[in-house]
Amino acid sequence: MNKSFTPYNRILMGPGPSNVHPQVLKALSKPALGHLDPQFIELMDEIKSLLKYTFKTENEATFVLSGPGSLGMEACLVNLVQSGDKVIVCVGGYFANRMTQIVEKIGGHVVVVKETWGRAIDPQKLEDTLKQNPDAKVVAFVHAETSTGALSNIKTLAEIVHKFGALVIADTVTSLGAVEIQIDKWQIDASYSCSQKGLSCVAGMSPITFSPRAIDYIKNRKIPVQSWFNDLNLLLSYWNGPGKRAYHHTAPSNQFYGLHEALLLLKEEGIENSWRRHKENSVKLVSRLKDIGLEPLVPENERIPNLLTIKIPDGVDEAKIRMELLKKHNLEIGAGLGELAGKVWRIGLMGYNSNEKMIEFCVNSLKDVIG
Repeated sequence: MNKSFTPYNRILMGPGPSNVHPQVLKALSKPALGHLDPQFIELMDEIKSLLKYTFKTENEATFVLSGPGSLGMEACLVNLVQSGDKVIVCVGGYFANRMTQIVEKIGGHVVVVKETWGRAIDPQKLEDTLKQNPDAKVVAFVHAETSTGALSNIKTLAEIVHKFGALVIADTVTSLGAVEIQIDKWQIDASYSCSQKGLSCVAGMSPITFSPRAIDYIKNRKIPVQSWFNDLNLLLSYWNGPGKRAYHHTAPSNQFYGLHEALLLLKEEGIENSWRRHKENSVKLVSRLKDIGLEPLVPENERIPNLLTIKIPDGVDEAKIRMELLKKHNLEIGAGLGELAGKVWRIGLMGYNSNEKMIEFCVNSLKDVIG
C-alpha cells in the first residue's frame, strides 16, 4: 500500500546538500503565498537585501533564481556571452568544465586556461592567456571548485581580467556564506551560488548578482539573450522596482521562506564570523583526520575550508567505505568526480554542520569503518 514518504535523517557531510538548519525547516512549512501577493513582494525585497549583505555588494540586480546553482551558471553565461564572443574559462575541475559546455552551446568561442585538478588557478597562466587573447569579452572561473577542494584567489584573478577590459563571472556555489567573498571590492561583474551548502538551506535556489557594468552590457547587446527563462531583462521586471511587478514565473514561496530564514540566521551570526567559524573548524578536521592517517589532497593555502578532498589510502575500497558509513553511522560523504574519481573522498563541513560535534562524529565514524 502506498503511504507518505519518510526520508532517513541522514548526516550529510558530502559536497552538498548539507543538513538544513531546524529553523529553516520550520519556515518551509508556513502557508503558501501567491508569487504576486503584496506580502510575497515584500519578502522578495527582504531576500534581496539579505543577499546583498551575504555577497558584500550594493548591486541592485541581486536576487535568487528558482532553480539550482547550475541555472545560475547558465544565467550568467547566457546573459553576458553572445554568439561569436571569445570567452576564457579557467578549468581545474568538473564544474569549470561545465562552463565551457554552456559557452559552446550558445555559440561562444572558448579558450581554456588549464589547471591541475586539486590546485588553485595560477594567476600567471590567466594573464598569459589574456595577453594572447586581448579580444576576450568574458573570463569565467570557479572560486571554490567542488570537485577538487581547491580554492582560487578570485580577487587577484579579477584584477588581472579588468586590466584587459573583459567582464568577470565567478562561480561561488561552494563558497558563499562560508568563505570570504567581496563582490564589490573585488569587482566581480556576475556571480551565482546555491542554497544548499554554506547557507544551510534546501536545494533548488540560486542566489545571483550582476554589477551595473554587466547590466549595461546586457541592455546593449546586439543579439537578444538566447534564453527566455534566464533573460535578465525579463527577470528584473519581476524582481526590481516599487509597486507592481511583471509576472515572470510562479516562484516557490515556501522555498523562499526557507532561504529568507537561512539568510537571517547568517546575518545574526555575522558573515565574517561565519567565514572564521568555517576556517577554524576546517583546521580542526584536517588535524583530526591526520590522527587517523588520512591526508588532504589540496595544499593548505589553496584549500576550501568547508569542503575537503581526502586522499584514499592504498588498498582501501573507497565505495565500500562510503556504503559502510551510510549503513553503520547514517553518514554520507562524497566520492571523487572526473579525474579524481576513485582517488579521493569529499567531506563537507559547511553551514549548520560546521561545528566540533560533526568533526568528532565524522572522524570517529571513518576510524570505525576503515579499521
